Amino acid sequence: MVTIGDVAKAAGVSRSTASYALSGKRPISPEVTDRVLAAVEQLGYTPNAGARALRTSQTQVLALFARFVEDEFAPAMLEYIKGVTDTARELGYDTLLVSDEDGPGAIRRLSGSQMVDGFVLLNVAEEDDRLEPLRSVHRPGTLVGLPGDTHGVDVFDLDFEASGRLMVEHMHGLGHREMILVSQPEDVVRRGGAYVWRLADTAKAKADELGVDLHHYFAASSQPGIGEDLHRFLDAHPHATALLLNNEGAAAALPAVLQERGLSVPHDLSVIGRYSDVFARTFSLPFSAIDSAADRLGRHAVQQLVDRIEGRIDAAAPHTVELIAPEIHDRGSMAAPPAV
Repeated sequence: MVTIGDVAKAAGVSRSTASYALSGKRPISPEVTDRVLAAVEQLGYTPNAGARALRTSQTQVLALFARFVEDEFAPAMLEYIKGVTDTARELGYDTLLVSDEDGPGAIRRLSGSQMVDGFVLLNVAEEDDRLEPLRSVHRPGTLVGLPGDTHGVDVFDLDFEASGRLMVEHMHGLGHREMILVSQPEDVVRRGGAYVWRLADTAKAKADELGVDLHHYFAASSQPGIGEDLHRFLDAHPHATALLLNNEGAAAALPAVLQERGLSVPHDLSVIGRYSDVFARTFSLPFSAIDSAADRLGRHAVQQLVDRIEGRIDAAAPHTVELIAPEIHDRGSMAAPPAV
């Protein structure tokens, strides 16, 4: 394994000079620093994490709390994880993935052991039991997901309330007066998945305001259940002309359901979902959608966290709550309803 001594020898300097050139603890001439950096690149030297932690009180490691829950669509969760880990790597940080069922205990354990510099939380619930310990430890934290109480943490999420309104408004503007909204399974709501009811409640309020008949259903997140659910909803409302999807599994299953029913989009049924461009490409989905912004949320969360860790944001500065405004990516699946 390459050591700092090897780097020093290759650069023609002492160990201490090589160390100071890399840490910035003492001024080193640009010429010497360049020689040290060239030796680092040539030898493939990686500083020892333990030694770095002793020197700087930082580990350059972020803890990412994420769980793959059986009744949620796993590929969607991977997009959020990728956004976090890619950005962390670009900023010089490694990521420790934590899926412990005891989230509060894991936060206390990792903070007490000084294994990580900060925390990123996914799967955020309305009343999330990880927030109290996160606020009490001496490490900053950011959330991808909006809890009921945002005190003491930086929060980044899609504006799901605005998304629900936008879905209904857009379809109404095209002339649709009867719609079906398909949400995540009810278990997600019982766990505190507030994004489900935030979108559904505002969609219903906007539908009532506009005189739209909106039928709201919870559905399975995977086959065969989701396919059966979609058939059942369409059977129950044969005059509905628009389908709104806040369920990635439903979007992935819908092409097969439409083919089985002999329906075409948007001639027979207009469709809008809520998922990312990456998701649409992965599953070859032709449906218009509000971008879930998974990658952007991960990037914003990690950048904010690293700025706090590295002191670019004052410790006393107010915490951020950033809700990304919804944007529709039109793939041609929405049009005026068929003439009666």
